[in-house]
Amino acid sequence: MKTDKVGQRIKAFMERKDIRMAELAERTGLGADFLAAVIEDNVVPSLGPLLKIARALDVRLGTFLDDQLSRDPLVMRRAERQSALSTLRGKDKPVDLKFYSLGKGKSDRHMEPFYVELLPESAEEKLMSSHEGEEFIVVQRGEVEVIYGDERYTLAEGDSVYYNSIVPHNVSCLGPLPAAIYAVLYIPR
Repeated sequence: MKTDKVGQRIKAFMERKDIRMAELAERTGLGADFLAAVIEDNVVPSLGPLLKIARALDVRLGTFLDDQLSRDPLVMRRAERQSALSTLRGKDKPVDLKFYSLGKGKSDRHMEPFYVELLPESAEEKLMSSHEGEEFIVVQRGEVEVIYGDERYTLAEGDSVYYNSIVPHNVSCLGPLPAAIYAVLYIPR
């Protein structure tokens, strides 16, 4: 695939696998309107819904983020790191998270490592996410709030959290300044 648009990549896989919007909605548990916004309007969802879409299409999450050949070992220099995607809360709403893939270029990976900038807007609407696997997060800058089930945790620079991502969760910036985290998602096949 030659496109950088997540929605176009999803659409291409739907066409390859002859999956219609209604079937994708059923397989993912996501609303057809939401999926249409992702596919047609290129509204990039958080990783939870994106993972559900990847599962429904039987591809790994990284398929939507890169399509390069595997390199081993993969070295990612800070200066070379590029934003893989920025999540929007809706079609005409501001960006609240910026994801930088740290595994882009390693097609045989079993984990999805990211550097994530959490903007203050991420705290406005705390949508819970739930998906198979595990997540490990280290706060690199600022303060972060993690909601895990019914519990809330405040994390500062250097703090970390490791959890089963099947439990509904949300990670957002805490306070008026942006925060940054390193996050590793393990998604079983």
